[in-house]
Amino acid sequence: MRVLIVNAGSSSLKLRVLDADDRVSGSADLPAPRGHADESAAGPALTSFGPVDAVGHRIVHGGQLYSAPVLVDASVRARLQALTDLAPLHQPKSLAALDIVSAALPGVPAVACFDTAFHASIPPEAATYALPAEWRERWDLRKYGFHGLSHAYASRRAAELLGRPIEDLRIVTCHLGAGASLAAVRAGHSVDTTMGFTPLDGLVMATRSGSVDPGLVLWLEEHVGLPPAELAAALEHRSGLLGLTGTADMRAILGRVESGDEAATIALGVYVHRLRGDIARMAAAMGGVDVLVFTGGVGENSPDIRERAADGLAFLGVAIDRDADRGTTGDRVVSPPGSAVSSLVVAAREDLQIAHEVRTLLGAA
Repeated sequence: MRVLIVNAGSSSLKLRVLDADDRVSGSADLPAPRGHADESAAGPALTSFGPVDAVGHRIVHGGQLYSAPVLVDASVRARLQALTDLAPLHQPKSLAALDIVSAALPGVPAVACFDTAFHASIPPEAATYALPAEWRERWDLRKYGFHGLSHAYASRRAAELLGRPIEDLRIVTCHLGAGASLAAVRAGHSVDTTMGFTPLDGLVMATRSGSVDPGLVLWLEEHVGLPPAELAAALEHRSGLLGLTGTADMRAILGRVESGDEAATIALGVYVHRLRGDIARMAAAMGGVDVLVFTGGVGENSPDIRERAADGLAFLGVAIDRDADRGTTGDRVVSPPGSAVSSLVVAAREDLQIAHEVRTLLGAA
């Protein structure tokens, strides 16, 4: 089955065709200013790929309606639109891409694959906020989690690399990129994650704050007079590493740390402190950890971050073999032989996870 993968980002529409052997047989990255691609540009790109058997769309939010991939029809499309308030920055881009591709490929099955779905298995004690019951019930307030497609693939790939059944493993997956989150994956199912009701929660990220005291945000609104829109923009786009150092580029920050820059040194310390603490928290949710996986742009490409994280996690049995970590590339084990915890680097491949989910749903896996 040839599957077209559609991934709508903030400034581009990424299209990939995977053949029956999961090889990329066609690709295009189309400009999408403000998250909306030009339909006239998408048509020729889609035609150039040749026939496809199905389309898999990355959709950020499935709410509590969708805990698994779903074949898109008019009623599903309407329900996805109704979830826009839960992901106002991401859902409209995904739905615009869905409409463009569906119009260009009428009759080709379209499957929605959700970033939130993998975390639908999180138990109530991890998913429930200590808020008034009437709030939680009226507005579906709970931990949803995100990056689920990446966490699902990274955990499956780690078990494959180790040659062990995923059902036997407790895995902490670290998706570290511009957005960053962790997941506790026990027996192939997510039991906790660091992002919450929104993608703002959890780790320090490139421009997002990660977890902050909600009282601090209320104080800024009440005592400084910052309106909600300004607070939201600052927490989403002007915080994180950018707010701490003036740059969101981890490579630049590491270079400044080497030259003794104080702000960069503090920022790196904040980033690693939160990362270590949340890895330990994910391990606690599973009663321990057998595998630690690094993925995403920073997770895959920064041995400094991997090694700094591991340095504070020796009490869990985490260790990094510097020669293996720095001397090889690709998906690999980077822990010393015999380590209590196997540490791995895995390339982020949401496209492979989407293709897997599409084939499973359509009975072609």
